[in-house]
Amino acid sequence: MAHSGLSANTLLEWLAVLATWAAALAWGVLYLARGRFWRCDERLAAEIAPLSRWPAVTAVVPARNEAAGIGACVRSILGQDYPGDLRLIVVDDQSSDGTAALAREAAAAVGAAQRLRVLRGRDLPAGWAGKVWAQSQGVAAAGEVPWLWFTDADIQHGETVLRRLVAKAEGEQRVLVSLMVELSCRSFWERLLIPAFVFFFQKLYPFAWVNDPGRPLAGAAGGCMLLRRDALERAGGLARMRAALIDDCTLAGLLKPLGPIWLGLTHDSRSLRVYPRLGEIWSMVARSAYVQLEQKPSRLLLAVSGMIFLYLWPLLALVYGVAVQVWWLWLPALAALLLAWRMYLPMLRFYALPWWWGASLFPAAWLYTLMTADSGRRHYLGRGGAWKGRHYS
Repeated sequence: MAHSGLSANTLLEWLAVLATWAAALAWGVLYLARGRFWRCDERLAAEIAPLSRWPAVTAVVPARNEAAGIGACVRSILGQDYPGDLRLIVVDDQSSDGTAALAREAAAAVGAAQRLRVLRGRDLPAGWAGKVWAQSQGVAAAGEVPWLWFTDADIQHGETVLRRLVAKAEGEQRVLVSLMVELSCRSFWERLLIPAFVFFFQKLYPFAWVNDPGRPLAGAAGGCMLLRRDALERAGGLARMRAALIDDCTLAGLLKPLGPIWLGLTHDSRSLRVYPRLGEIWSMVARSAYVQLEQKPSRLLLAVSGMIFLYLWPLLALVYGVAVQVWWLWLPALAALLLAWRMYLPMLRFYALPWWWGASLFPAAWLYTLMTADSGRRHYLGRGGAWKGRHYS
């Protein structure tokens, strides 16, 4: 390439230019036409019109070796400012760290021991994922309660969260309302990878599309899901998704044909689980990424190629285009990178990170690409889906 243009005029040079303009166009389409997912504006309102009658709710918490967070989780649930009847079932999935005792102590500490029931989880049947099996035992023990609140054992909820969730679900006649809770973002690896994780999740499941009854796309966040029990029964119950490792989005897919659902971000509920090291985030992603791709090599190849095309190629094209002084190569590359950075800003604000941290999106994307590829590798080595001491084929 010469300063005046593509004087060598080789096929590879033309393909490089076309690929770079295509990447810039792809970012433009993502900016304008994918539900404006990047705006982070789907939030649970701080004030929601009260109901004339508040329905009974039973929270179900599957817990397997959750001693670190179960106390705070139990206190936050039983301490909800909820006008209706609220009870909690903790399904102790054969923990060995005293999870059950800590749950009881937490309930007693807030004077709500009578509203807590701790179940000793039964042995995992063949064909069931551990979390879904624990949830199903909790659902069976809950009885005919109209609303079920699924939440993880490492989540601490603000005291008004349930009241606002129920008011939204009842007021808008939704069968499922879910919150993507605030994840820990303190260590270096968390700041690098957690905002990007939520950004990619929103890109995969644009919240505006999930919340649109006219669109088939369904998604949810497993840390906080409020659902109608009758809708779950009409969908066939949790047995319909017994083997699901991505339980939240699978559940949303079962329920959305029965009525509208809603998914949003929140600061009011937060995860207590921390990821101080890269390996912990890597394991979290690698256990389920290939499952998300339906364990199909073609989807894995497409996903990896797409990530390289969107996040790595524009940077390479920018560096090379500047080096050889070809503006029609570096200009679209720069446009793609700046647009991606612009789209990342609302997520940075959500996690109280400075604007210049937007540059971290690109190395984060490269790491997630490697995690996704590793997820496929683990699957074919027979080590896919490992979690909480269990391995799922």
